[in-house]
Amino acid sequence: MSLKAQLTEDMKTAMKSGDKDRLGVIRLINAAIKQREVDERIVLDDVAVLAVLEKMLKQRRDSISQFEAANRNDLANKEKAEVVVIQHYLPAQLTAEEVGAAIAAAIAESGATSAKDMGKVMGLVKPKVAGRTDMGKLSELVKAKLAALG
Repeated sequence: MSLKAQLTEDMKTAMKSGDKDRLGVIRLINAAIKQREVDERIVLDDVAVLAVLEKMLKQRRDSISQFEAANRNDLANKEKAEVVVIQHYLPAQLTAEEVGAAIAAAIAESGATSAKDMGKVMGLVKPKVAGRTDMGKLSELVKAKLAALG
């Protein structure tokens, strides 16, 4: 079942069970997907839907840090609840060891020797871990591993 079909089914289930919070988040997800489809005049596949979900997750994490900095825990808690629902539709996150192994394999495959080769390494490792790790952290890890090389 595609992610969009899964979202539709989960929306129906949330409506029937009266889970207003979950229903609201699923509607936000569907709206973001539909917005991208209309903007780009395409039908999104699962990979593109995952990209939309990752973007939403990043926005929520940024909001949480801003709300906590402003001492607005009520809003931060609402965003955290949305993060839980969004994460339900993303694939299982990779462990630090798995990410490290993917980076090491990409470095070996690209023949990278210094930080100048970061683009090559990121180009190889990004498709392998898309949707399963935070890309910001991935970039930092790649940079650290390349710095250790050169």
